[in-house]
Amino acid sequence: MPAPALSVTNLALSYDGQRLVHPLTFSMQAGECVALLGASGSGKSLTAAALTGTVPDGITASGEVSFGGEPGIGAWKVAGRTTATAANAALIRQDPQSSLNPLVPVGKQLLMPLRRAGFRRTDAWTHAARFLAQAGITEPAAILPRYTGELSGGQLQRVCIALALACGSRVLVADEPTTALDAVTQAKVLATLRTWGAEGRSVLFITHDLSAAASLCSRALVMEGGRIVEEAPMTELLCTPRHPYTRRLVAAATGALPLAAPATLKTAVAA
Repeated sequence: MPAPALSVTNLALSYDGQRLVHPLTFSMQAGECVALLGASGSGKSLTAAALTGTVPDGITASGEVSFGGEPGIGAWKVAGRTTATAANAALIRQDPQSSLNPLVPVGKQLLMPLRRAGFRRTDAWTHAARFLAQAGITEPAAILPRYTGELSGGQLQRVCIALALACGSRVLVADEPTTALDAVTQAKVLATLRTWGAEGRSVLFITHDLSAAASLCSRALVMEGGRIVEEAPMTELLCTPRHPYTRRLVAAATGALPLAAPATLKTAVAA
């Protein structure tokens, strides 16, 4: 068996002595799309931050993360605020505006990782336009010179996907990338993420939307109160959920039950 594209061992996150994410251990194979499911405040976004080296100030972390089983730069121990490199994993945040600089044109932001990768300026512009097209932007040449304030929420989200493509990462951590999008734009974003997986790269799709997760992912991890409480193939999880929380999550997706996050975790993250 090839080494996992992403391997996480005993990843834990705390704030002011309070454990927010309890030790997590899981892995993903190359080309695999895995859903990380749970209500708001369950620890999904904190996990995404830790995997991509963007944990907020005040959050302490521990554990080990390995990308592709490679020693050295591909494997690192999480201690305090130790960060992963962009070459390992790219993050799409649920708020795309927080990932983009409003004072720099979209094209120049896309050029930065491409130029760092060694592309000449002309070639970098060509690749930037191609990545925008792959992310579902129909007129990339018109978007490149524009600023984020001139774009819609759906366009900004697709620019963030293009930026992740430009980073050349083999693992994409997509944190609620479709939450604020209309149905048509959501379908385009999911199609782009499917292409990412078809090209042999891995997607950790963080969401509370079971419908979107089922359309993209073959396997799911369920988080409650900072713990993974169930792991199963997506079809099995939807048809025969085992954990009581997963059953509530599936029921909530049909409108049968409300789903509330643990109050203690919400309070700690907001602090």
